Amino acid sequence: MQSLLLPTAAASVAPAAPRGRRPGRISVRASATAAAAAAAPRRETDPKKRVVITGMGLVSVFGNDVDAYYDRLLAGESGVGPIDRFDASKFPTRFAGQIRGFSSEGYIDGKNDRRLDDCLRYCIVSGKKALEAAGLPLGSEAMGKIDKARAGVLVGTGMGGLQVFSDGVQNLIEKGYRKITPFFIPYAITNMGSALLGMDIGFMGPNYSISTACATSNYCFYAAANHIRRGEADIMVAGGTEAAIIPIGVGGFVACRALSQRNDDPQTASRPWDKERDGFVMGEGAGVLVMESLEHAMKRGAPIVAEYLGGAVNCDAYHMTDPRADGLGVSSCIRQSLEDAGVAPEEVNYINAHATSTLAGDLAEMNAIKQVFKDPSGIKVNATKSMIGHCLGAAGGLEAIATIKAINTGLVHPSINQFNREPAVEFDTVPNVKAEHEVNVGISNSFGFGGHNSVVVFAPFKP
Repeated sequence: MQSLLLPTAAASVAPAAPRGRRPGRISVRASATAAAAAAAPRRETDPKKRVVITGMGLVSVFGNDVDAYYDRLLAGESGVGPIDRFDASKFPTRFAGQIRGFSSEGYIDGKNDRRLDDCLRYCIVSGKKALEAAGLPLGSEAMGKIDKARAGVLVGTGMGGLQVFSDGVQNLIEKGYRKITPFFIPYAITNMGSALLGMDIGFMGPNYSISTACATSNYCFYAAANHIRRGEADIMVAGGTEAAIIPIGVGGFVACRALSQRNDDPQTASRPWDKERDGFVMGEGAGVLVMESLEHAMKRGAPIVAEYLGGAVNCDAYHMTDPRADGLGVSSCIRQSLEDAGVAPEEVNYINAHATSTLAGDLAEMNAIKQVFKDPSGIKVNATKSMIGHCLGAAGGLEAIATIKAINTGLVHPSINQFNREPAVEFDTVPNVKAEHEVNVGISNSFGFGGHNSVVVFAPFKP
């Protein structure tokens, strides 16, 4: 896409001046016009390189159905509550967006289901559900026609199989190395979700994971789309998965002093941009998209729900956990994503913000947004994490789905718990109640520890 933004050699040459006119003035005007035309954003037009979304799958605190998930977001419902998976009574934070009643029936056989870390279970279920939505259920005629060598999987995770890892360490300390399960290493490493999903569905193309903390999912979308654009794959299953609401996971973030401690009212704890915010709320789950070249999707008659226009990734190069206050890394990343997408800032009218409810992060992101989008009128910015918590490596996946559902429905979900918003926030954050809004172009931001920034750009599909 970047090559489409550069002036061509022919465009930069001014036409010869007619006789009787001063050639300098004509040449300058012609050059200026050509330069302006060359600088205008241009979207990809090659159907081999245009990337469309044909399926979405998730596992969330609101269940495993995409429509039900978005309905509950639109209703402004909080999925946050007390942790009951383990005894959290001695922790300073005792609540999270914990998934309850999860079932993998029909997607993972019982024997493997009992062995797998939840991180892997969430990945496999959401991936297969996304393929079903794309008209590619396992064993179907349509799936049989897919060129498996040109079909890949790229589902990342920030933490990996944390429960399996924690159990293995505990067994080593308490019982000795002989009691470590042989699945300890395979189920703990971050690439195994993509690997197991690839094995189940037979996709033999690019298959790996990316782990960039809470920016993981967007990094995976960006990389998956580039495999398609480079002609290395026709279809990619991409996203993020996470299951870190266990003692070592909660304890680790407590030690970072990152979590809210609003134990008396957990449902109002995640409150991005509110003056009384005191940290983020842990969440979990998985969000996966089926991404295809337009050519491939059209050939098989796939249901196209949106178009991926572009994306970008970069790094603050500043601090392990704190964002740059000036927003330089994030604003640069947004600009780069729009360049990749062939979109002008004025075309964007929806932003699904990273918005974690931390003191520094919320305003740093908003500062960056203001640097790119000078006029806040007409732009709606909302925070999915206000309802489901921060799902870490899966956050971008679940938020991409929310972004695409906003495009499909013409409704943007609220940012709940907006009681006393920071005066520096000038954009419409859709406080507490959903809003009708026809999305022209939407972006979804995700940032991670280490200064990893990522932005992806979606729009309604137009043939």
